[in-house]
Amino acid sequence: MEIAIDILGTLAFAISGASKAIQYKLDWLGLLVMAIVTGAGGGVLRDIMLGSNPPVALSNPIYVTVCIGGAFLTLGAQRIINASSKIVLIADALGLGFFTAIGASKAEFANAGPLAIILLATLTAAGGGLLRDMLVSEIPQVLKSDFYATAAIAGGILFVLLDKFGVSSLDVKMATVTLFTFALRIIAMRKNFQLPKAE
Repeated sequence: MEIAIDILGTLAFAISGASKAIQYKLDWLGLLVMAIVTGAGGGVLRDIMLGSNPPVALSNPIYVTVCIGGAFLTLGAQRIINASSKIVLIADALGLGFFTAIGASKAEFANAGPLAIILLATLTAAGGGLLRDMLVSEIPQVLKSDFYATAAIAGGILFVLLDKFGVSSLDVKMATVTLFTFALRIIAMRKNFQLPKAE
């Protein structure tokens, strides 16, 4: 299940990155770069911090392949996506949920402590989007959006709490964290939840 969640998260974020490339009218190289950076960036940052060398996304070609597939899928479905911007937001929220779970799982496997699990879950979930926005000179969504990184932090905390409450099945923990983070992000968007602004 861990590999499936990782691949699904990669695809979801690749779609998000490709959509941003289309929004900025980048060429096909820009499309691929945005999809790959967004889809694999968070995992690469996580693996570097965990001392995994080389990062999984760079050693296993399936991740880049999925990102490329997601880029051209997004390009082919451009009319549908333009008609409903919710598709990209849902894909991004799914990616956030998937990667929060996979980041927490990888950190736990590396025997990281509770705080490190939460931080690495957040980095995995938000890292690709952070790099995506920086490439197009935007203020990263993670720093300004309604419950984006906050949803990932909450998901990481839930992962730790499930372990403390005796939930030993990794599949159960990952599925629960994925659904919780996704739901929290969607609810935050619909209800316009926001943290206080630094004004």
